[in-house]
Amino acid sequence: MSKMCMGLFSGSLDKLTAAGVILSGAAADDMDVEVFVLLQGARAFIKGNENKIDNVAEATHLKDEFVKSLETLNVPSWYEFFEMAKEMTNVKIYICSLAGKIWGGEKMEDFNDLVDDIIGIGEYITAAEEADIHMFV
Repeated sequence: MSKMCMGLFSGSLDKLTAAGVILSGAAADDMDVEVFVLLQGARAFIKGNENKIDNVAEATHLKDEFVKSLETLNVPSWYEFFEMAKEMTNVKIYICSLAGKIWGGEKMEDFNDLVDDIIGIGEYITAAEEADIHMFV
């Protein structure tokens, strides 16, 4: 079984959705996946923030069109994509401890149920070195 490592830096709706789609593909291929949530990405995983993500990183002037298209196409939310992937295969989601602290999250109970652990950046570097596929979103 192959292993994918993802560094999830962004907390924008477009990039969280892209990460969710990628996770779904990896889950469909029965890959083991480790997601390391960094800096701005950690804000999305703070408990209660799941539906508060309303910014886009790319083509910000097209945000409303992007959101409307997601709704029209009945695309799952980024959170639902992550949930589905975790149900399908071995997906672990880790919050970088510094990133969590930046957004007020220091303990596991500060984060939503997707999060498996709070880790240091060294664990991400090691996982990236050992993975068959490494992505940075």
